[in-house]
Order: sequence, then C-alpha cells, then structure tokens
Amino acid sequence: MGEFKGVEAIATVSCWDVGPQPAWTVRMTGPEGQRQASVGPADFRAADDRSLVAAFVQGRHEAFEVLVERHQRTVYQLCYRFAGNHEDASDLAQDVFIRAFKGLKKFKGESSVSTWLYRIGVNACLNRVAVKRPATESIEAAQHVDTRAEDPSARVERDERAAVVRRAIARLPPKQRATLVLRLYQELSHEEIAGILGSSVGAVKANFFHALGNMKRLLQAE
Repeated sequence: MGEFKGVEAIATVSCWDVGPQPAWTVRMTGPEGQRQASVGPADFRAADDRSLVAAFVQGRHEAFEVLVERHQRTVYQLCYRFAGNHEDASDLAQDVFIRAFKGLKKFKGESSVSTWLYRIGVNACLNRVAVKRPATESIEAAQHVDTRAEDPSARVERDERAAVVRRAIARLPPKQRATLVLRLYQELSHEEIAGILGSSVGAVKANFFHALGNMKRLLQAE
C-alpha cells in the first residue's frame, strides 16, 4: 500500500495477487478525502496511451487506472528480473506507478508511455537492488505456476540453474545489468533500450556485448 499527495488529489495504490502477476487499483480522492466523481475507467479503455495522459492532465484521474491496468504486467516482469523475488518485485512495481502518477503531468511525450515507465522502472530497480541483495526465488515458483505434474528432481535442477543466473546478473555493473534484462527478458530493441537508458545505440550494443562476456565468465566460475 502506498499513499502520496498529488497536485490535485490523493491517490492510494493497492496491489494483491491475481494469477501470475499482481494487480493494482487506483482510488482517487479530493483534498478533503471525499471520493472524486468520475465515469470510471471503462470509458477510457479504448483510448491510446497519449489520450489517457491528456485526459489525466485535464483532471480525469481515472484515466491513470487504465494506464496501470495496461502496463502492470510488463512493469512487474521488469521489476522481477531485477529483484529476483515476488515480494520485492511487487513493491518495486507499485513504486514505479506511484512515481508515474506524481510525474505524469510533466510527461512531455518525447517517448512512448511504455518507454517512460521502463525508464522509471530501471531507475527504481537499480536504486533498490543496489542496497539489497536479490533473493533467489524462481519466477516459476509455486505461487506462479502449477508444478504438481513436474518431476521434483527436474524442478530442483531448474530452480538451481535459475538462481545461478540471477546471482550472475546481480553482479553485473548497473548499465550492463539493465541492458541485459531489457534485451533478453523484455525483448526490446537496441534503439528502445537507448531511449530508456538515455544513451546511444552504440553504447547499448557495447554494454550488451560486455554483459554477455561477463555473464559467461561468472557462470563458468559458478
């Protein structure tokens, strides 16, 4: 649960487990605590992201809830790849949307909303993971998939391999770690990653090359 004061409202962002990723809802209230009158997010679901941003800037805060619903899965997955466990990933993803709510009126539209959210997410993740050692929970942990039919020894072996990879990723320099996660797990292009990290395409390619080399060295050491 997170609460913060916006320019015109107070937002409460809540998350809980629904299937493989958490889901968030956003409740908007006015300065005195009364619920804002709105037609609800359903009226905005056909709008594109830029239209939702424009509606939010005009005071239609329910448009933000649609942005959360639209991007919560990819933001959570990004956070999970950095944090390595469900609990921290959920907290980080919630933090990303809180920061997005606070900064959305300053969004200039120079990139897509998804790229902007990735940028917020990478910064939040690097700051958090830098001071907290990532856990080693598998993304295929019991709360995410049904493993009842899986051979126990095969599952243990898979989880051990995944933990080794996560430890290696956590030891990469920040830019290399971010580039590797965005390129391999989020499947973004070099150009998209350059926009998120605020660097050149050449620098992204170099970071990715060095990240792969370092990963090979680290995994061999393991």
